[in-house]
Amino acid sequence: MKLLIKTVLLLAILFASTFLVFKFTGILSVEDIKAIFQTLKSQPAYLIGGLVVLLLFADLFVAVPTMTVIILAGFFLGFQAGALFALVGLACAALTGYFLSLFWGEKLLRKLSQDEQQLQQMQTLFQQHGVLVLILSRAMPILPEISVCLAGASKMPFARFLLGWSLGSLPYLVIVAYAGSISNIDNLIACRADGARDYLYPVAGLGMVPTSKSQLAQTKVK
Repeated sequence: MKLLIKTVLLLAILFASTFLVFKFTGILSVEDIKAIFQTLKSQPAYLIGGLVVLLLFADLFVAVPTMTVIILAGFFLGFQAGALFALVGLACAALTGYFLSLFWGEKLLRKLSQDEQQLQQMQTLFQQHGVLVLILSRAMPILPEISVCLAGASKMPFARFLLGWSLGSLPYLVIVAYAGSISNIDNLIACRADGARDYLYPVAGLGMVPTSKSQLAQTKVK
């Protein structure tokens, strides 16, 4: 258990540090991402889709507001295409994190602890509860990246990893892409400009998205 806590804290610090750097330097802010999408809006859909995949994949290494990216994907590409490209991007990040940790994670864990019993306990604990962790992690910041890395480092069977990741991520990306497809972009980005709520589960986010023509009209009047 101690090794698991150490590992989670270390990964959290690493991922959080990129978030803080980007937050305080203003690099790749929500407005920057919005501007990139607006620049490409007249380009073929595959270019916008490629951008979506690239940004969501990059979230494995640096802090990227994934919900904002998926919402913009839904807005510019439509629900089906937006969800498809979001799926590809999130899957690429998750699979890369899993396999990198599967091959290199144990070596790093052994640097944190030489206790063979602690290593075994961590692997057993995550293999028992890893599916639930992967499902719930999507609702919180940083945890999606941490959970896929822990799954690989704990040598969680790939089928169980894929099950847990799918149950957590597929509903998320479908709901968020749909929210983007029915949104007014100016109102949406204004609601989310601080970026702090970007990691809330999208059901809550739907409350900020105008979902009908009458709501859009009210938004424009305001």
